Amino acid sequence: MRIGLGLPIADPTALLTWAQRADDGPFSTLGLLDRLVYDNPEPLVTLATLAGATRRIRVQTEVLLAPLRQTPLLAKQSATLAQLSGNRFTLGIGVGGREDDHAAAGADIRRRGRILDAQLEVMHRLWAGEPHSDEAGPIGPAVRPEVLFGGFVPAAIDRVGRWGDGFLAAGPLEHVETTFRLAEKSWQTYERPGKPRLVGQLNAAIGPDSVADEARSEMTEYYGNTNFANALVTTPDDLKAQLQRLEDLGADEAMLYCWSPDPDQVDRFADVTA
Repeated sequence: MRIGLGLPIADPTALLTWAQRADDGPFSTLGLLDRLVYDNPEPLVTLATLAGATRRIRVQTEVLLAPLRQTPLLAKQSATLAQLSGNRFTLGIGVGGREDDHAAAGADIRRRGRILDAQLEVMHRLWAGEPHSDEAGPIGPAVRPEVLFGGFVPAAIDRVGRWGDGFLAAGPLEHVETTFRLAEKSWQTYERPGKPRLVGQLNAAIGPDSVADEARSEMTEYYGNTNFANALVTTPDDLKAQLQRLEDLGADEAMLYCWSPDPDQVDRFADVTA
């Protein structure tokens, strides 16, 4: 099982240091979340910068809220990032559930699932080099990034087999097991060859209590409650145990999210996962 890092959003100026340390270490991927009405760096712009500052590590949105964006432009941006990064970009995609994000983007939150389905049909055609419509021709580059889906309900997870390459699971490990199995069922339903790529997320902060306290504070502010913060993994033994549990559930990759911007977490995670 590969190990990636979810990037902190509290201090965007620290992200180049995180990315370059991770690129020199054992990590496979850098992940970055997406919000609109929040003080976080825009993920596609940020990951393009980090891809240009690294040599081998992949960059991944976890997850990009597609209904907030204009579809042909999103197709072009994601294809461009895949092309210029040397195919190191993964488009983790979902719908989001916060009303303020959708209000600011002028998107109807009640139709967000249907909007995403329509976007996926258009983006896959554009990535294949097909014309946009009778009025507009192809929109390059004709490059298809890897596509992973995040979500919690069966309708969202069913997109894995229909449109994607794999699934991003967040939440308690018991929930991860359920969603992994649903993703595999979707893959079989659409008679896809092989199997979907399965990625699990863990929130962790290893080291001084001050780092864990900062991580919990950032998580509580972002999510608006303490549920995720209370599940923060703070010891090497607990982290090893949860990583083993994810691997036993069939995860191909685990993404470790530390909400504190302390770049020493990169080295502490490397020590634990070695």
